[in-house]
Amino acid sequence: MTKKKPIQFQIIKNDPTDGHHSFGAGVINLENVTPVFIDVEEKRAFIDMGAMHARSEVERRVKFLNNKDEVPPGGKFYWLCWVTIERDENGPYYHGVTACELIVNKEAKRGYKSMPEHVNNLDKSIKGRFILEHMDEASKKVLGEFLKEQRNGELWERSSEELKRQLGFA
Repeated sequence: MTKKKPIQFQIIKNDPTDGHHSFGAGVINLENVTPVFIDVEEKRAFIDMGAMHARSEVERRVKFLNNKDEVPPGGKFYWLCWVTIERDENGPYYHGVTACELIVNKEAKRGYKSMPEHVNNLDKSIKGRFILEHMDEASKKVLGEFLKEQRNGELWERSSEELKRQLGFA
């Protein structure tokens, strides 16, 4: 007798409950999430959608360790920010933004990241939280300027004062 496989956790693009009411209600919808990297050294922000599955250019060909101290010297520091956009009656806005640290030494092919932190912060961004206070001031400014530039500033203008405060713009 063949044992039926249980439904596994899934990450999907579109609404899983559309027309089905309860099937798939336990999945995470990543439709409105964008991974934004902050290169601390170069003071620049960029999007790499590969980060949704830990396959960004920053993360490729690197074995990640659980301890920062094990990363060979010369690693480059990044922030990976999970940016979630939602829409209300006024239009789209930044609903949640969280930041996680990454250290990458491409030459040694070693780096540091805390997978539990990345997963938890992704979840918190989707749930509308802002967790940015642990970032350095220069990186906050880079992220804030990057977010302000998107869609001619519309998203930024509709976003909460809490986001602007945490990034030092309020």
